[in-house]
Amino acid sequence: MNVSGRPGMNRSALCTKVAALLWTIFAASTVHADMVGHGGPIRALAISPDDDSLLSGSFDTAVIRWSLRTDTAEHVLRYHADGVNAVAFLKDGRMITAGADARIAVWTAGRPEPDRVLEGHVAPIAALAVSSDGTLLASASWDQTVRLWSLSDGTSRVLEGHTQNVNGVAFLPDGRLVSVGYDLALRIWRLPDGQPDIVTLPAPLNAVAVAPDGEIVTGAVDGRLRMLTTDGKVSGEVAASPTPVVALAMSADGALIAAAGIGGTVAIIERKSRNLLRTLVGPGLPVWAVAFLADRETLMTGGADGRIRRWNARTGNPIGSSLVGTPADPLAAYAGDHGADVFRACVACHTLSDKEVQRAGPTLAGLYGRKIASVPGYRFSDALKTMDIVWTPETVARLFEIGPNAYTPGTKMPEQRIGSAEDRRALTEFLARATSR
Repeated sequence: MNVSGRPGMNRSALCTKVAALLWTIFAASTVHADMVGHGGPIRALAISPDDDSLLSGSFDTAVIRWSLRTDTAEHVLRYHADGVNAVAFLKDGRMITAGADARIAVWTAGRPEPDRVLEGHVAPIAALAVSSDGTLLASASWDQTVRLWSLSDGTSRVLEGHTQNVNGVAFLPDGRLVSVGYDLALRIWRLPDGQPDIVTLPAPLNAVAVAPDGEIVTGAVDGRLRMLTTDGKVSGEVAASPTPVVALAMSADGALIAAAGIGGTVAIIERKSRNLLRTLVGPGLPVWAVAFLADRETLMTGGADGRIRRWNARTGNPIGSSLVGTPADPLAAYAGDHGADVFRACVACHTLSDKEVQRAGPTLAGLYGRKIASVPGYRFSDALKTMDIVWTPETVARLFEIGPNAYTPGTKMPEQRIGSAEDRRALTEFLARATSR
Protein backbone atom coordinates (compact mmCIF):
# COMPACT_ATOMS: atom_id res chain seq x y z
CA MET A 1 0.00 0.00 0.00
CA ASN A 2 1.32 3.42 -0.94
CA VAL A 3 0.88 5.69 2.11
CA SER A 4 2.78 8.69 0.77
CA GLY A 5 0.12 9.87 -1.65
CA ARG A 6 2.78 9.87 -4.36
CA PRO A 7 3.35 7.03 -6.79
CA GLY A 8 6.49 5.00 -6.21
CA MET A 9 7.26 6.36 -2.73
CA ASN A 10 7.01 4.00 0.24
CA ARG A 11 7.14 4.88 3.96
CA SER A 12 10.88 4.19 4.27
CA ALA A 13 11.76 6.45 1.35
CA LEU A 14 9.51 9.19 2.69
CA CYS A 15 11.19 9.05 6.11
CA THR A 16 14.61 9.22 4.49
CA LYS A 17 13.68 12.33 2.49
CA VAL A 18 12.13 14.03 5.53
CA ALA A 19 15.24 13.30 7.61
CA ALA A 20 17.45 14.69 4.88
CA LEU A 21 15.33 17.84 4.63
CA LEU A 22 15.43 18.37 8.40
CA TRP A 23 19.20 17.91 8.44
CA THR A 24 19.60 20.46 5.65
CA ILE A 25 17.51 22.97 7.56
CA PHE A 26 19.43 22.27 10.77
CA ALA A 27 22.82 22.53 9.12
CA ALA A 28 21.92 25.80 7.45
CA SER A 29 20.78 27.33 10.71
CA THR A 30 23.49 26.01 13.03
CA VAL A 31 24.58 28.63 15.54
CA HIS A 32 28.20 28.31 16.57
CA ALA A 33 28.90 27.99 20.28
CA ASP A 34 31.97 27.67 22.46
CA MET A 35 33.70 24.32 22.06
CA VAL A 36 33.98 22.73 25.49
CA GLY A 37 35.64 19.38 26.06
CA HIS A 38 39.07 19.81 27.58
CA GLY A 39 39.69 19.46 31.29
CA GLY A 40 42.33 22.15 31.44
CA PRO A 41 43.88 25.16 29.71
CA ILE A 42 44.11 24.97 25.91
CA ARG A 43 47.70 25.48 24.81
CA ALA A 44 47.60 25.01 21.03
CA LEU A 45 45.26 25.26 18.01
CA ALA A 46 45.62 24.32 14.33
CA ILE A 47 43.22 24.43 11.37
CA SER A 48 43.08 21.61 8.80
CA PRO A 49 44.04 22.38 5.17
CA ASP A 50 40.41 21.94 4.07
CA ASP A 51 39.19 24.30 6.83
CA ASP A 52 36.79 21.62 8.09
CA SER A 53 38.58 20.60 11.28
CA LEU A 54 40.33 22.17 14.23
CA LEU A 55 42.93 20.49 16.43
CA SER A 56 43.34 21.56 20.06
CA GLY A 57 46.01 20.54 22.54
CA SER A 58 45.60 20.98 26.27
CA PHE A 59 47.34 20.93 29.61
CA ASP A 60 45.04 17.96 30.38
CA THR A 61 47.36 15.84 28.10
CA ALA A 62 44.63 15.29 25.48
CA VAL A 63 44.24 16.45 21.89
CA ILE A 64 40.77 16.89 20.35
CA ARG A 65 39.92 17.01 16.67
CA TRP A 66 36.79 19.16 16.25
CA SER A 67 34.38 19.54 13.35
CA LEU A 68 34.20 23.21 12.40
CA ARG A 69 30.84 22.57 10.76
CA THR A 70 29.11 21.28 13.89
CA ASP A 71 31.48 22.45 16.66
CA THR A 72 31.57 18.91 18.03
CA ALA A 73 34.47 16.69 19.04
CA GLU A 74 35.12 14.01 16.42
CA HIS A 75 38.22 12.33 17.81
CA VAL A 76 40.12 12.45 21.11
CA LEU A 77 43.82 11.62 20.80
CA ARG A 78 45.43 10.31 23.96
CA TYR A 79 49.12 9.51 24.01
CA HIS A 80 51.11 12.22 25.74
CA ALA A 81 52.06 11.87 29.40
CA ASP A 82 52.07 15.63 29.98
CA GLY A 83 50.49 18.80 28.64
CA VAL A 84 50.25 19.23 24.86
CA ASN A 85 51.88 22.50 23.82
CA ALA A 86 51.87 22.29 20.01
CA VAL A 87 49.70 20.78 17.26
CA ALA A 88 49.80 20.86 13.46
CA PHE A 89 48.09 19.43 10.38
CA LEU A 90 49.88 18.02 7.36
CA LYS A 91 48.56 18.56 3.84
CA ASP A 92 47.39 14.94 3.64
CA GLY A 93 45.23 15.37 6.76
CA ARG A 94 47.56 13.67 9.20
CA MET A 95 48.10 15.39 12.55
CA ILE A 96 51.17 16.13 14.64
CA THR A 97 51.14 16.69 18.40
CA ALA A 98 53.94 17.57 20.82
CA GLY A 99 54.20 18.49 24.45
CA ALA A 100 55.87 18.74 27.79
CA ASP A 101 56.80 15.04 27.69
CA ALA A 102 59.36 15.96 24.96
CA ARG A 103 57.70 13.64 22.44
CA ILE A 104 56.20 14.24 19.02
CA ALA A 105 53.40 11.99 17.75
CA VAL A 106 52.23 11.68 14.14
CA TRP A 107 48.61 10.55 13.73
CA THR A 108 46.22 9.42 11.03
CA ALA A 109 42.61 10.49 11.58
CA GLY A 110 40.48 7.75 13.09
CA ARG A 111 43.33 5.67 14.44
CA PRO A 112 43.58 5.25 18.24
CA GLU A 113 47.40 5.24 18.38
CA PRO A 114 50.09 7.37 16.70
CA ASP A 115 51.58 6.13 13.44
CA ARG A 116 55.01 7.25 14.60
CA VAL A 117 56.61 8.79 17.69
CA LEU A 118 59.62 11.09 17.28
CA GLU A 119 61.97 11.27 20.25
CA GLY A 120 65.14 13.24 20.80
CA HIS A 121 64.31 16.36 22.80
CA VAL A 122 65.01 16.15 26.54
CA ALA A 123 62.72 18.97 27.72
CA PRO A 124 59.21 20.26 26.87
CA ILE A 125 58.49 21.01 23.23
CA ALA A 126 56.97 24.47 22.86
CA ALA A 127 56.22 24.84 19.14
CA LEU A 128 56.06 23.06 15.77
CA ALA A 129 56.29 24.19 12.14
CA VAL A 130 55.87 22.27 8.88
CA SER A 131 57.78 23.24 5.71
CA SER A 132 55.75 24.44 2.73
CA ASP A 133 56.51 21.26 0.77
CA GLY A 134 55.44 19.08 3.70
CA THR A 135 58.72 17.19 3.93
CA LEU A 136 60.20 18.70 7.09
CA LEU A 137 59.00 19.29 10.63
CA ALA A 138 60.72 21.77 12.94
CA SER A 139 60.33 21.61 16.72
CA ALA A 140 61.35 24.17 19.34
CA SER A 141 62.19 22.95 22.82
CA TRP A 142 63.08 24.17 26.26
CA ASP A 143 66.22 22.02 25.98
CA GLN A 144 67.58 25.08 24.09
CA THR A 145 67.59 23.32 20.72
CA VAL A 146 65.64 23.23 17.49
CA ARG A 147 65.25 19.88 15.72
CA LEU A 148 64.53 19.26 12.06
CA TRP A 149 62.70 16.01 11.34
CA SER A 150 62.22 14.22 8.04
CA LEU A 151 58.54 13.36 7.75
CA SER A 152 59.35 10.52 5.39
CA ASP A 153 61.67 8.49 7.61
CA GLY A 154 61.69 10.23 11.02
CA THR A 155 65.39 11.05 11.05
CA SER A 156 66.42 14.32 12.67
CA ARG A 157 69.21 16.83 13.02
CA VAL A 158 69.83 19.25 15.87
CA LEU A 159 70.27 23.00 15.47
CA GLU A 160 72.13 24.35 18.50
CA GLY A 161 73.01 27.86 19.62
CA HIS A 162 70.16 29.22 21.71
CA THR A 163 71.17 29.64 25.34
CA GLN A 164 67.68 29.55 26.89
CA ASN A 165 64.27 28.05 26.14
CA VAL A 166 63.34 28.05 22.45
CA ASN A 167 59.67 29.05 22.23
CA GLY A 168 58.83 29.42 18.54
CA VAL A 169 59.73 28.23 15.04
CA ALA A 170 58.49 29.13 11.55
CA PHE A 171 59.61 28.45 7.98
CA LEU A 172 60.32 31.29 5.57
CA PRO A 173 58.95 31.02 2.00
CA ASP A 174 62.47 30.37 0.70
CA GLY A 175 62.89 27.34 3.00
CA ARG A 176 64.99 28.94 5.72
CA LEU A 177 63.89 28.47 9.34
CA VAL A 178 63.33 31.10 12.03
CA SER A 179 63.53 30.33 15.76
CA VAL A 180 63.03 32.58 18.80
CA GLY A 181 63.65 32.16 22.52
CA TYR A 182 64.03 33.62 25.97
CA ASP A 183 67.67 34.50 25.19
CA LEU A 184 66.48 37.55 23.15
CA ALA A 185 67.77 35.87 20.01
CA LEU A 186 66.00 35.46 16.69
CA ARG A 187 67.94 33.00 14.55
CA ILE A 188 67.46 32.61 10.81
CA TRP A 189 68.85 29.19 9.91
CA ARG A 190 70.18 28.56 6.42
CA LEU A 191 69.30 25.07 5.34
CA PRO A 192 70.75 22.61 4.64
CA ASP A 193 74.06 23.80 6.13
CA GLY A 194 72.37 24.73 9.43
CA GLN A 195 74.26 28.01 9.92
CA PRO A 196 72.29 30.89 11.49
CA ASP A 197 72.14 34.64 11.13
CA ILE A 198 71.46 36.00 14.62
CA VAL A 199 69.41 39.06 15.54
CA THR A 200 69.29 40.23 19.17
CA LEU A 201 66.03 41.93 20.18
CA PRO A 202 65.23 44.00 23.31
CA ALA A 203 63.02 41.45 25.13
CA PRO A 204 62.66 37.68 25.55
CA LEU A 205 60.62 36.17 22.71
CA ASN A 206 57.62 33.88 23.10
CA ALA A 207 56.30 33.45 19.55
CA VAL A 208 57.06 33.93 15.86
CA ALA A 209 55.00 33.96 12.65
CA VAL A 210 55.92 34.51 9.00
CA ALA A 211 53.82 36.34 6.38
CA PRO A 212 53.38 35.06 2.80
CA ASP A 213 55.81 37.77 1.62
CA GLY A 214 58.42 36.57 4.12
CA GLU A 215 58.12 39.29 6.75
CA ILE A 216 58.88 37.92 10.21
CA VAL A 217 56.72 38.88 13.20
CA THR A 218 57.77 38.20 16.79
CA GLY A 219 55.84 38.44 20.05
CA ALA A 220 57.74 39.32 23.23
CA VAL A 221 57.33 39.43 27.00
CA ASP A 222 57.20 43.24 26.88
CA GLY A 223 53.87 42.99 25.01
CA ARG A 224 55.31 44.28 21.73
CA LEU A 225 55.39 42.84 18.23
CA ARG A 226 58.49 43.44 16.16
CA MET A 227 58.54 42.97 12.40
CA LEU A 228 61.70 42.02 10.56
CA THR A 229 62.66 41.71 6.91
CA THR A 230 63.79 38.39 5.48
CA ASP A 231 67.41 39.38 6.13
CA GLY A 232 66.74 40.13 9.79
CA LYS A 233 66.41 43.93 9.84
CA VAL A 234 63.75 45.36 12.17
CA SER A 235 61.14 47.08 9.98
CA GLY A 236 58.36 47.89 12.43
CA GLU A 237 57.05 47.65 15.98
CA VAL A 238 53.57 47.60 17.54
CA ALA A 239 52.50 47.74 21.20
CA ALA A 240 50.01 44.86 21.30
CA SER A 241 49.43 44.19 24.99
CA PRO A 242 50.28 45.50 28.46
CA THR A 243 51.17 41.89 29.34
CA PRO A 244 53.46 39.35 27.60
CA VAL A 245 52.44 38.19 24.13
CA VAL A 246 52.33 34.38 24.28
CA ALA A 247 50.87 33.37 20.90
CA LEU A 248 50.65 34.69 17.34
CA ALA A 249 48.55 33.84 14.30
CA MET A 250 48.43 35.38 10.84
CA SER A 251 45.55 35.36 8.36
CA ALA A 252 46.19 33.39 5.15
CA ASP A 253 46.70 36.58 3.12
CA GLY A 254 49.03 38.06 5.72
CA ALA A 255 46.79 41.08 6.23
CA LEU A 256 45.93 40.52 9.90
CA ILE A 257 47.96 39.43 12.92
CA ALA A 258 46.38 38.13 16.11
CA ALA A 259 48.56 38.56 19.20
CA ALA A 260 47.35 36.82 22.36
CA GLY A 261 48.35 38.18 25.72
CA ILE A 262 48.69 36.42 29.02
CA GLY A 263 46.30 39.00 30.46
CA GLY A 264 43.40 37.61 28.43
CA THR A 265 43.19 40.00 25.49
CA VAL A 266 43.92 39.42 21.81
CA ALA A 267 45.19 42.33 19.72
CA ILE A 268 44.21 42.40 16.03
CA ILE A 269 46.80 44.27 14.00
CA GLU A 270 46.81 45.31 10.33
CA ARG A 271 50.26 44.15 9.35
CA LYS A 272 51.04 46.50 6.48
CA SER A 273 49.95 49.68 8.25
CA ARG A 274 51.18 48.51 11.71
CA ASN A 275 47.87 49.72 13.14
CA LEU A 276 46.14 48.17 16.14
CA LEU A 277 42.72 47.49 14.59
CA ARG A 278 41.01 46.38 17.79
CA THR A 279 41.40 44.34 20.96
CA LEU A 280 39.26 41.28 21.66
CA VAL A 281 38.33 40.94 25.31
CA GLY A 282 37.40 37.48 26.58
CA PRO A 283 36.81 36.14 30.10
CA GLY A 284 39.92 37.73 31.58
CA LEU A 285 42.05 34.57 31.69
CA PRO A 286 45.26 33.94 29.68
CA VAL A 287 44.79 33.18 25.98
CA TRP A 288 47.42 30.63 25.00
CA ALA A 289 46.46 29.83 21.40
CA VAL A 290 45.06 31.59 18.30
CA ALA A 291 44.36 30.44 14.73
CA PHE A 292 42.68 32.04 11.69
CA LEU A 293 40.23 30.20 9.46
CA ALA A 294 40.68 30.34 5.67
CA ASP A 295 38.12 33.16 5.34
CA ARG A 296 40.87 35.41 6.76
CA GLU A 297 38.55 37.04 9.27
CA THR A 298 37.31 34.32 11.64
CA LEU A 299 39.67 33.81 14.56
CA MET A 300 39.66 30.84 16.94
CA THR A 301 41.03 31.35 20.45
CA GLY A 302 41.78 28.97 23.30
CA GLY A 303 43.00 29.63 26.79
CA ALA A 304 43.05 29.02 30.50
CA ASP A 305 39.30 28.41 30.88
CA GLY A 306 39.42 25.39 28.54
CA ARG A 307 37.00 26.89 25.99
CA ILE A 308 37.52 27.48 22.28
CA ARG A 309 35.82 30.61 20.93
CA ARG A 310 35.15 32.14 17.51
CA TRP A 311 35.54 35.83 16.78
CA ASN A 312 35.10 38.11 13.81
CA ALA A 313 38.57 39.60 13.91
CA ARG A 314 37.63 42.71 11.93
CA THR A 315 34.54 43.67 13.92
CA GLY A 316 35.69 42.29 17.25
CA ASN A 317 32.39 40.51 17.78
CA PRO A 318 32.24 37.02 19.27
CA ILE A 319 30.51 34.47 17.04
CA GLY A 320 28.02 32.42 19.03
CA SER A 321 30.03 32.60 22.24
CA SER A 322 28.05 31.91 25.36
CA LEU A 323 30.68 33.37 27.65
CA VAL A 324 31.83 36.89 26.92
CA GLY A 325 33.20 39.30 29.49
CA THR A 326 33.97 38.19 33.03
CA PRO A 327 32.66 34.74 33.97
CA ALA A 328 31.11 33.88 37.30
CA ASP A 329 33.79 33.80 39.98
CA PRO A 330 34.05 30.21 41.31
CA LEU A 331 35.24 31.65 44.63
CA ALA A 332 32.53 34.32 44.94
CA ALA A 333 30.96 32.49 47.88
CA TYR A 334 34.23 32.83 49.81
CA ALA A 335 34.69 36.60 49.43
CA GLY A 336 36.91 37.94 52.19
CA ASP A 337 38.32 34.51 53.04
CA HIS A 338 42.12 34.78 53.07
CA GLY A 339 42.50 31.07 52.36
CA ALA A 340 40.32 31.42 49.25
CA ASP A 341 42.54 34.26 48.05
CA VAL A 342 45.58 32.00 48.41
CA PHE A 343 43.72 29.21 46.57
CA ARG A 344 42.82 31.50 43.65
CA ALA A 345 46.07 30.56 41.88
CA CYS A 346 44.84 26.94 41.84
CA VAL A 347 41.39 27.58 40.31
CA ALA A 348 42.54 27.11 36.71
CA CYS A 349 43.49 23.47 37.39
CA HIS A 350 41.38 22.20 40.31
CA THR A 351 37.69 22.18 41.26
CA LEU A 352 36.47 22.09 44.85
CA SER A 353 33.47 19.91 43.96
CA ASP A 354 33.22 16.68 42.00
CA LYS A 355 30.01 18.06 40.44
CA GLU A 356 32.02 20.48 38.27
CA VAL A 357 33.62 19.63 34.92
CA GLN A 358 37.12 18.25 35.47
CA ARG A 359 39.94 20.68 34.82
CA ALA A 360 43.61 20.00 34.19
CA GLY A 361 44.17 18.64 37.70
CA PRO A 362 42.09 16.20 39.75
CA THR A 363 39.14 17.50 41.76
CA LEU A 364 39.91 18.39 45.37
CA ALA A 365 36.49 17.20 46.60
CA GLY A 366 37.04 14.97 49.63
CA LEU A 367 40.73 15.82 49.65
CA TYR A 368 41.67 15.19 53.27
CA GLY A 369 42.11 11.53 54.10
CA ARG A 370 42.56 10.58 50.44
CA LYS A 371 45.67 8.78 49.22
CA ILE A 372 47.67 10.56 46.54
CA ALA A 373 46.84 9.62 42.92
CA SER A 374 43.60 7.87 43.83
CA VAL A 375 40.85 9.97 42.21
CA PRO A 376 38.95 7.64 39.83
CA GLY A 377 39.12 8.54 36.15
CA TYR A 378 42.09 10.89 36.38
CA ARG A 379 45.33 10.01 34.57
CA PHE A 380 48.09 10.28 37.17
CA SER A 381 51.79 9.83 36.41
CA ASP A 382 53.29 6.48 37.31
CA ALA A 383 55.62 8.22 39.76
CA LEU A 384 52.71 9.50 41.88
CA LYS A 385 50.98 6.12 41.96
CA THR A 386 53.88 4.59 43.90
CA MET A 387 53.97 7.27 46.62
CA ASP A 388 52.69 6.67 50.12
CA ILE A 389 51.19 10.09 50.83
CA VAL A 390 47.77 10.74 52.36
CA TRP A 391 46.48 14.29 51.99
CA THR A 392 46.09 16.08 55.32
CA PRO A 393 46.54 19.73 56.31
CA GLU A 394 50.13 18.85 57.20
CA THR A 395 51.00 17.14 53.90
CA VAL A 396 49.36 19.88 51.82
CA ALA A 397 51.31 22.50 53.78
CA ARG A 398 54.51 20.58 53.18
CA LEU A 399 53.74 20.32 49.44
CA PHE A 400 53.66 24.12 49.15
CA GLU A 401 56.49 24.72 51.59
CA ILE A 402 59.14 22.86 49.53
CA GLY A 403 57.34 22.74 46.17
CA PRO A 404 55.68 19.96 44.14
CA ASN A 405 58.88 18.95 42.31
CA ALA A 406 60.64 18.21 45.59
CA TYR A 407 57.70 16.73 47.51
CA THR A 408 56.08 14.76 44.67
CA PRO A 409 58.79 14.11 42.03
CA GLY A 410 57.27 13.21 38.67
CA THR A 411 54.18 15.38 39.16
CA LYS A 412 52.59 17.31 36.26
CA MET A 413 51.70 20.11 38.69
CA PRO A 414 53.39 23.44 37.91
CA GLU A 415 56.13 24.35 40.35
CA GLN A 416 54.91 26.76 43.02
CA ARG A 417 55.68 27.47 46.66
CA ILE A 418 53.95 29.41 49.43
CA GLY A 419 56.66 30.98 51.55
CA SER A 420 54.47 32.27 54.36
CA ALA A 421 53.49 29.78 57.07
CA GLU A 422 50.41 31.92 57.75
CA ASP A 423 49.33 31.70 54.10
CA ARG A 424 49.86 27.92 54.08
CA ARG A 425 47.72 27.57 57.21
CA ALA A 426 44.98 29.76 55.69
CA LEU A 427 45.00 27.59 52.58
CA THR A 428 44.77 24.27 54.43
CA GLU A 429 41.96 25.57 56.65
CA PHE A 430 40.08 26.82 53.59
CA LEU A 431 40.44 23.43 51.87
CA ALA A 432 39.05 21.72 54.96
CA ARG A 433 35.90 23.86 54.71
CA ALA A 434 35.53 23.95 50.93
CA THR A 435 36.29 20.34 49.94
CA SER A 436 34.24 18.53 52.56
CA ARG A 437 30.85 19.72 51.26
